[in-house]
Amino acid sequence: MKKLCFFDAKPYDKIYFDPFAKEYNYEILYCDSKLNERSVVFAQGCDAVVAFVNDRVNGAVVNALSEMGISVVALRCAGYNNVDFKEAYGKVHIVRVPAYSPYAVAEFTMGMFLALNRKLYRAYNRIREYNFSLIGLLGMDFHGKTMGVVGTGKIGQVFIDICLGFGMKVLAYDPYPKERDGVRYVTFEELCRHSDMISLHCPLTRESYHLVDEKAIRTMKDGVMLVNTSRGALIDSTALIEGLKEGKIGAAGLDVYEEEGDYFYEDYSGAVMPDDELARIISMPNVLLTSHQAFLTREALKNIAETTMENLRQYFDGEALPNEICYRCAKRGSCKREHKERCF
Repeated sequence: MKKLCFFDAKPYDKIYFDPFAKEYNYEILYCDSKLNERSVVFAQGCDAVVAFVNDRVNGAVVNALSEMGISVVALRCAGYNNVDFKEAYGKVHIVRVPAYSPYAVAEFTMGMFLALNRKLYRAYNRIREYNFSLIGLLGMDFHGKTMGVVGTGKIGQVFIDICLGFGMKVLAYDPYPKERDGVRYVTFEELCRHSDMISLHCPLTRESYHLVDEKAIRTMKDGVMLVNTSRGALIDSTALIEGLKEGKIGAAGLDVYEEEGDYFYEDYSGAVMPDDELARIISMPNVLLTSHQAFLTREALKNIAETTMENLRQYFDGEALPNEICYRCAKRGSCKREHKERCF
């Protein structure tokens, strides 16, 4: 029986992973701690590690796992910017879940836009205090407005379908365009300049780090609505705050934050928030912040568990790893081997 060390475990993870563990004859050691240089010791005696988006698979962690004889980390997420692939190459195989439910994230994204536009979160709080005034709750029709979609992978494509269903015009930016009716691909600058709303659906890379910075925000329409359900560091938080203060950004929906690793998925309700920028963002009345929950649907959790366990089965059975990503994959965007064999 193979033993898996499962970091940053939550009650809902156990509900979906336990049935597959029984099916695959795996034993799971659930750890509440996030994976980092200190907690990696919990993996001693295990055959594999299962990690999540805010776990740190840096050089120190990779080397510690290698010394323990653990040569595979299964990411139960699509993103992998938390992995030091250069250090991992040749030591630890990294597998991931490339797609779990694009509908979950795309639908959540449109939900954020709707809530921001019609001030649903403010209306909810008012009614609980028996305030039935409509002052300050004015919104706009989405029909005929222009949505800028940054990143048109699986999630971006589903989100575009939703936008077209609302009768919106769609501008898109992606290094690898997928031409389709109703969508016009433009440069990022042009997208910023002409969009009434902007939604981010791209991975975090060196090129996309702080893609939305002071310069990009200055280019945007006055009062633009911005939503990020992808990766926090796509947006420069300092520039975002200034854009909100000046009214350049009319409203922002954030399911991610660039320094979220220390806070998201945990309860800090009884503590003083030490991150001044995060506290400031939360305090703004035209910001809707959620704690990286866009993926959280029953369908997505089931798919995550199933794909993660199948990734590990393929590894333990000596098969090719179609969901492996390595130093060369991360560097080039795709692996020349096309995963017909292992990366190393």
